[in-house]
Amino acid sequence: MAVASGDAALGVAIPVELRREKRMVCVEYPGMVRDVSKMLTTLGGEEGVSRIYTDPSKRLELYFRPKDPYCHPVCANRFSTSSLLLRIRRKTKRQNGALGPEARPEVTLDMEILGIVSTIYKFQGMSDFQYLAIHTEAGSGHTSMYDKVLMLKPEKEAFFHQELPLYIPPPIFSRLDTPVDYYYRPETQHREGYNNPPISGENLIGLSRARRPHNAIFVNFEDDEVPVQPLEAAVQTWRRICTNPLDRKVEEELRALFNIRPIWSRNAVKANISVHPDKLKVLLPFMAYYMITGPWRSLWVRYGYDPRKNPDAKIYQVLDFRIRCGMKYGYIPSDMPVKAKRSTYNYSLPITIKKMPSQLVTMHDLKQGLGPSGTAGARKSTFNRYKLKDSVYIFREGALPPYRQMFYQLCDLNVDELQKIIHRNDGAEESCTERDGWCLPKTSDSLRNAMSLMIRQTIRSKRPALFSSPAKADGGKEQLTYESGEDEEEEEEDFKPSDGSENEMETEMLDYV
Repeated sequence: MAVASGDAALGVAIPVELRREKRMVCVEYPGMVRDVSKMLTTLGGEEGVSRIYTDPSKRLELYFRPKDPYCHPVCANRFSTSSLLLRIRRKTKRQNGALGPEARPEVTLDMEILGIVSTIYKFQGMSDFQYLAIHTEAGSGHTSMYDKVLMLKPEKEAFFHQELPLYIPPPIFSRLDTPVDYYYRPETQHREGYNNPPISGENLIGLSRARRPHNAIFVNFEDDEVPVQPLEAAVQTWRRICTNPLDRKVEEELRALFNIRPIWSRNAVKANISVHPDKLKVLLPFMAYYMITGPWRSLWVRYGYDPRKNPDAKIYQVLDFRIRCGMKYGYIPSDMPVKAKRSTYNYSLPITIKKMPSQLVTMHDLKQGLGPSGTAGARKSTFNRYKLKDSVYIFREGALPPYRQMFYQLCDLNVDELQKIIHRNDGAEESCTERDGWCLPKTSDSLRNAMSLMIRQTIRSKRPALFSSPAKADGGKEQLTYESGEDEEEEEEDFKPSDGSENEMETEMLDYV
């Protein structure tokens, strides 16, 4: 539309038509843009900006040196806005033959609304400290180390044995990108003759957080006895929270589960009863103790029940299973249908995450129905949504596990071939060992081999393009038998105890420490 300069000065209202279908995202770029393509490169390209836009919790990162892997970004915060993107053209028409004051050119403004801006990114913080890969020599000379520390192509062994100065910069120098005021206070002035009190547990400020009062009892495999009843503090904590019929119903359901089966994993409990996670942390120590080592590690055991003295507890042992991947198995990790729960490639630094205010669950919420809503109907719907699917603890042939690493109890392996491996020594159990429990030696390895073959067949049926050779299992099922020898020893090396398994257990233990 065209607007004359005279009309604009009079303030005449002009109707406009908004193109609501064209919604745009605005980025306030902290620099003078001369080349749009280079500017987009510093933001990660259109793909990078689109990926950040789809996640409201992420901050937009700008790298002033996008080709430098040691460049630390400056981050932009995301805000909602209601703005218009306008394109205004100023047209000047000169009058030919006119002299004097009448020779002023005629100015016309042409305005076009390109779209509506609903989201804007603003760079309000400071850039992190930058540390270049440069070595300062004794004579104040500077030598670049980029060609020595960056491997841009396959290198020979000599590349890794060259003598270099130590260069290990941290991923970030500052966890904050906005300045904060630090309120210095003067030292406390004491009277003459005052002596500092002796250091003790009462006046020593700890370096870690306070202990969570969930009162769980931890038991090691080598401990002589197991507890027969919960701590009094655990009983009092649960009685203080258990104030409505839903709580008493959950308690009865969990008690019935432990009467049917004396050992449960937390995921198995969450798949059988619907309970708020915060309330389950208090209820489990009231019902059972926690094993941290041995064949029942990371499991909750009913008070008074000692699986080390009962061969029937063999079926409740835990199996740490991880989906095998690699070229030797026919597919690489990026092609696996089951994605990892966490990955270092998706790791975000603290400054790149926009922390959302968390909704706290207070003691009042736990007493009223475990939900943030106020009505009874809302509390009921919130209560019923905590139940998990049974695939988080049951293994079935033909179905892929939800995660690449799973902790199964042997009784939850719902495959006849696997149960035959478990019950090979029924009635002949002699002793309970920390590695194999009541099972025969290397039973876990045999189970992992059989389960890996089943998963390979399942992946082959779902994504046959991953396998270059024709599937041998199309006409019949592959035999679940394994020859003893060097191949079996090679497979065993893939499943040695690792930090990943321990960290999974520590994640649950930290709720009670």
